[in-house]
Amino acid sequence: MDALLDLFQPGRTIHLPGASGEPLALAQALEAAPDRLRDVHLISCLLPGFNAFDYAALDPKAQLTTFLFVPALRESFEAGRVRVLPLAYSGVVRYLGEHQALDLAVAHVAPPDQDGLCSIGVAADFTPITWPRAKRRALVINHAMPSMRSGPRLPLRDADVVVEVDHPLITARPDVASAIAARIAALVADLVPDGASVQLGIGGPPGAVWTHLRESRGLTLASGLVSPGFETLVESGALDPQGDHRAGVALGDTRFYSFLAGLNGFRLAPASETHSADLLAQTPRLTAINSALEVDLFGQANLEWAKGRMVSGVGGAPDFARAAVRSPGGRSILALPATAAGGSISRLVSQIAAPTVSLGRADIDTVVTEFGVAQLRDLSLDERASALIAIADPAFRSRLGNEWSAIRSRL
Repeated sequence: MDALLDLFQPGRTIHLPGASGEPLALAQALEAAPDRLRDVHLISCLLPGFNAFDYAALDPKAQLTTFLFVPALRESFEAGRVRVLPLAYSGVVRYLGEHQALDLAVAHVAPPDQDGLCSIGVAADFTPITWPRAKRRALVINHAMPSMRSGPRLPLRDADVVVEVDHPLITARPDVASAIAARIAALVADLVPDGASVQLGIGGPPGAVWTHLRESRGLTLASGLVSPGFETLVESGALDPQGDHRAGVALGDTRFYSFLAGLNGFRLAPASETHSADLLAQTPRLTAINSALEVDLFGQANLEWAKGRMVSGVGGAPDFARAAVRSPGGRSILALPATAAGGSISRLVSQIAAPTVSLGRADIDTVVTEFGVAQLRDLSLDERASALIAIADPAFRSRLGNEWSAIRSRL
């Protein structure tokens, strides 16, 4: 690892894999030698729920650029050492691929095959974009990283530095869906037609949809994330056997990673492909299923703010939502519980009060709660508000109706 740490020099800009591809062995080494980050600028697409290591906290002159706010970074963010660029994944692709010069790209890979090619393993989102553009390249070969049958591979010969580790990957146990999430998931699944290309985002209701698609047929995975519920579709025969099943990042336990590594017809792909607006919009029946913290009566969504503070970012949701609206037969769905805090707070609100709106009203055509489905496409302002009030918790419907009347009088 020392040879890699020697490349961490003042003034350099370095890309590290994020999500499930974060090289935890390198994070551990940097933690033991924090001065290596003095005047170093790191770039990484770290994700809430995946990544919890604060690189910028290791040295007062370290700097980290990322694209979603991760709660573990709050202290460094408040100290001015973390830059959060509010970009969707397509914007991150542009930023890394066109504008950001890199002194070093680090790749976290599986051991090489007989041809000297290393699979990028469980996270193919941005490494294939940064690797060819960097002045120097480093491979972290992890014997715990599975080699995927399909997906990007990096030649061993192209690396300036190679280090070998045997270190656990970032993993997550499969979520157990709550009764509310299961109810929402069942309603969402009824909206997914046979032959659809499906994207499922992070969060309770989207994650619970997998098991409710078992009776579907001819589905294709076209997603940024693949999680253990995907195995249900493989085993139930719900997938199109000729489909191009792809995702950018996997998140699950080691058993799930091994399952994906042995699966024919599935591949991990870079975000330049998985989040390509043109490719997605031309995909028939693209069904984008995401979640939100709140949705207002205009049909706008907040994915990033809780009590006025950043807790996340937009990620790939805008890319998939906008493409699904354009897709022939497509649908952009937001699935969320009607309330939070034990039923004391409505997540259907009269108007977004957060500092920014994450998804505009033109990006969403269906909202689902445990109380029903609001189909917003081609509805007027008043009709949209009425449809959304109808799927709010009954305890809040009267108040929402009154608030909409007050808003309506000012329009």
